[in-house]
Amino acid sequence: MSLTLDEARARAALLSEVSYDLALDVTATEDFRSRVTVRFRTSGGSTFLELHRALSLHVTIDGEVVTPAYDGRRIPLDGLTAGRHEVVVDARLRYVTDGEGLHTFTDPVDGERYVGAYLGLDITQRLFACFDQLDLKAPITLSVAADPAWTVLSNGHELATTPPIPCDLFTVVAGPYHSVRWEHRGVPMGWHARRSLAAELDRDAGELRRVTEACFDHYAVIFDEPFPFDSYDQVFVPELNWGAMENPGCVTFNESMLPRGRVTDDDRRHRAMVIAHEMSHMWFANLVTPVWWEDAWLNESFAEYMGFEVAETAAGFTGARVSFEAAFKPGAYRADLRRSTHPVAPAAEDVPDVDAGTNNFDSISYGKGNAVLRQLVTWMGERDFLAGVNEHLNRHRFANATLEDLLSALDAASPRDVRGWAGVWLRRSGHDTIRVTRRGDVPVLTRDGVRPHRFTVAAYTASLEPVGSRLVDLAGEPLELPEWAGLAVVPNAYGETFARLELDPFSRAAVSDGLAGLPDPLVRAVLWTAALDLSLLARQLPGEPSPTLITAALDRTRHDVRRGVLPPALDVIAAACAIDGEPDEQRAVALAGGLAWSTSDTAMLRRRLAGEGLPLDPRLRWAVVHRLAELGDLDEKEIEAERRRDGTATGELGAATALAARPTAEAKSAAWAEMTGDPDISVRRFRALADGLWSLSQRDLVAPYLTAYVEAAPSLARRGSAFAAAVGRSFPALPLTAAELEPVRAALRGDLPAVLRRFWEDELDDRP
Repeated sequence: MSLTLDEARARAALLSEVSYDLALDVTATEDFRSRVTVRFRTSGGSTFLELHRALSLHVTIDGEVVTPAYDGRRIPLDGLTAGRHEVVVDARLRYVTDGEGLHTFTDPVDGERYVGAYLGLDITQRLFACFDQLDLKAPITLSVAADPAWTVLSNGHELATTPPIPCDLFTVVAGPYHSVRWEHRGVPMGWHARRSLAAELDRDAGELRRVTEACFDHYAVIFDEPFPFDSYDQVFVPELNWGAMENPGCVTFNESMLPRGRVTDDDRRHRAMVIAHEMSHMWFANLVTPVWWEDAWLNESFAEYMGFEVAETAAGFTGARVSFEAAFKPGAYRADLRRSTHPVAPAAEDVPDVDAGTNNFDSISYGKGNAVLRQLVTWMGERDFLAGVNEHLNRHRFANATLEDLLSALDAASPRDVRGWAGVWLRRSGHDTIRVTRRGDVPVLTRDGVRPHRFTVAAYTASLEPVGSRLVDLAGEPLELPEWAGLAVVPNAYGETFARLELDPFSRAAVSDGLAGLPDPLVRAVLWTAALDLSLLARQLPGEPSPTLITAALDRTRHDVRRGVLPPALDVIAAACAIDGEPDEQRAVALAGGLAWSTSDTAMLRRRLAGEGLPLDPRLRWAVVHRLAELGDLDEKEIEAERRRDGTATGELGAATALAARPTAEAKSAAWAEMTGDPDISVRRFRALADGLWSLSQRDLVAPYLTAYVEAAPSLARRGSAFAAAVGRSFPALPLTAAELEPVRAALRGDLPAVLRRFWEDELDDRP
């Protein structure tokens, strides 16, 4: 019963002046009370509120008690007269453990309890009765009955009534949080984390504050509209399914961004990018909101572009663009080749319901959308781009807007044909290929595709010594580069456009021989993306100076090995990851991450676990434990000792993975029984067990579970979109034969939940 586009349009035409007065009582531990007063004006007729599976329900309409024909998802409001109405819905609802609704979590470190409303598409109805759609933005007033010792945070400062916001971006978090608070430019700000993470928050508080203020100050310069909300809290919350969520004035972050132990430069850079990303949403998503989910890219592409750019240029994290080129853009290219690809900006009718919208929060809307916006800025110039953006924000503040609205503003700000550009870049799926050929010794650039490109092309000697670079435009006509005759050339050297590269043999040989010695890490990132294979990894990874590029190359290789795109040559990968004597700790950590999943040297892993060599932070330690268990060199008693040694929620998951990874029939049976038999299993625990269940070296042992997985997955996926995504991501991480994949193809010919279908189709498309 996902909301359809037609239903949303009809309801939006009927209603106006919506507001919510919400009272929550979270003092009980089994379920919670949700009482909401919904006020609205209507032109008359019938509509409905959404409310998901209330345990009890009491409804009044304009003061009169009614007994609606509630079906577990919708409360009918029939025969409404024209004018203002007030509906009160008093319900008891279940807490959740899957991150979709009012999530409850008990910290194993100290036994403290936390609750948090993790909302999103079709999820606000799991917290209170509402008109659960984007274009019925409304002010929300909140009161919360909770333990008086708890901190309670929401979208408004001290629970003040919000401006009109989309209800899917409402949040409330409560528990014994540890807080760091201050004020900046008159706005109360804070960072918050569980009490057991107080030391980690205090360790990073100075940097978190500096990055927050740097991003805030940058947006104050580039946006005409001031910061739209009365406070800005940022909260590390337990078991969030997303990396972060842009709730107005109260952003929630996955706790992985507050790591225990070592914090690498990549950790810090990624966190700064996410802080910048989510803050930009205060304007793009929260101040100005799409009308329907076909324009989700307006939120996510813009925020992803701003996240990397602002982290790089304003927050001081050099290398953010490198991380995007190496770690995010390759996934966007891969996604654009699948049957599930779609235009960055699809038509509204191509997103017929919210389930379809859920599937568009993908590498197209994020990675490709970011890259496409960077190309737009390169093509039209940053000054004109920001002028158009500001006109758009000013014109639609606290309202809803479409792609057409944005294009009107950009077209007015630029002498270029922005609508024509959007027609080929935003309205079409797929991407172009830029090829290097030779006319004699002269490099020639050609384009396979339909899009205009503006990018930097760089020239190098055969030993990859830089010779020069320049910005070029490439369209339908070949572009000769006679001044660089006899040289290797790299188109799109700084990643300004979104196109695959095909180098000529001379340039390709130079890259194969000398990639790691090329001085510019951004150009190296572009080339690692374009040229990665097992041979390049073996030759160049040991000399690659950037931990970011090492990790990205290893992650891509692991993906390809597991899906049979590359041979499972783990010994080759392990040899490339040797870290003995590595003086650079950051490089050593990146290489150790690859070594932990590829090596079969149990004696070496045992020595690492005992404290020899590079000190193991919790993430690396659990990776080593996982691999030792997978190789049959760590028994249940030793894994339990590691769990007790860790003592945290992360340790509980690490132990679950290690136990499931043991090469015994009993271990696999126990993992599968818990994955499929526990109706309250959390998303994170399900994924942890699946990570241990499938192993490249255990094909015979796990083969019986391939068919079982296909049979059980549809029912498991119907628990909700987050759980469906977890089930889809738990697809057997093994090279599989055509015969082994046939049950998946057969299931795809039947009725499957939309999210699961998307994951399975993508899995098939990623395999040779």
